Amino acid sequence: MADLFLVVISCGTDNPNRATRGLQMAAFAAKAGKKAAVFLLDEGVYLAKKGMCLNIRAATGDSADDHLVTLQEFEVPILACTPCVKSRCFDEEDLIEGARLATANELIELSFTSAVLSL
Repeated sequence: MADLFLVVISCGTDNPNRATRGLQMAAFAAKAGKKAAVFLLDEGVYLAKKGMCLNIRAATGDSADDHLVTLQEFEVPILACTPCVKSRCFDEEDLIEGARLATANELIELSFTSAVLSL
């Protein structure tokens, strides 16, 4: 059995359904007492930018921000791809509480001991 449930999200405002579902799955895992982490790539890094999740909702009405708050409450690491953040002209100080910059090497290392869900 994997040590970690790793959710990799590569979409953000460009696909609010998938972005919200990714955060929701990580939140469900954390609520169930599982160790979880979220790795954000490409447009997904916007989910970690302060204020960006406030208006992201799935078609069902689920709010990305509500799931993000749950992740923060359960201290689930939110890792944002460093070059993806930099290429979108923001930096670590622009990230929400509980989020930090991370590299592809870290994603690869995490994936070795994780059950991975990619959205």
